[in-house]
Amino acid sequence: MGCGRVGSMVAIELDRTGHQVVVVDQDPDSFRRLGAAFSGRTVTGVGFDRDTLLEADIEVTDAFVAVSSGDNSNIVSARVARENFGVSNVVARIYDPRRAEIYQRLGIPTVATVRWTADRVLRRLMPGGVHEDYRDPSGEVSMAELPVALEWIGQTYARLEQECGVRIGYITRIGLGQLTTASTVIQEGDIVHALLASADASRAADAVSRPPEGL
Repeated sequence: MGCGRVGSMVAIELDRTGHQVVVVDQDPDSFRRLGAAFSGRTVTGVGFDRDTLLEADIEVTDAFVAVSSGDNSNIVSARVARENFGVSNVVARIYDPRRAEIYQRLGIPTVATVRWTADRVLRRLMPGGVHEDYRDPSGEVSMAELPVALEWIGQTYARLEQECGVRIGYITRIGLGQLTTASTVIQEGDIVHALLASADASRAADAVSRPPEGL
């Protein structure tokens, strides 16, 4: 639901990878963003209107994504898809981070675009401390970006995990995500994303900010 820049990109990628896609938007001109190669269907209408959703085959869909320009429309349509039609895989884009947290706790995964963008800018301006990439709805488990001491360059991620008591989820190297192995060596510029208990974030950040033992 929503055929703006984000919605059209998601629809095109799903279509390209072989999924059956239906795109709903109130403005029929917005479907031009999908391009001539798009093989899915388009439905003009309001994304939380029952008749519109039925026309879009909501009763047999596997997933629903709400990425219109309005928080209220996205949340209402996401809740209708989840609660009225039983769609289990639902995602809503929310601009207001306070609303995003509320609906995340209600079990509706949200992407809070304003907070996400602001956090990305701030963590590049002030690279230090713990920066959460994700926290599960219960608040107990986090994926966090941890600043690793320069002395760790040339050591393995296996050693970092063992000495610092952290679990590496993945790293970003030269702009690309990468899973680590026992022999993956820490390089300058690596961004480390660790899985940890939320309450343990400060201890983990302190541990990786210190040089390896013996150096």
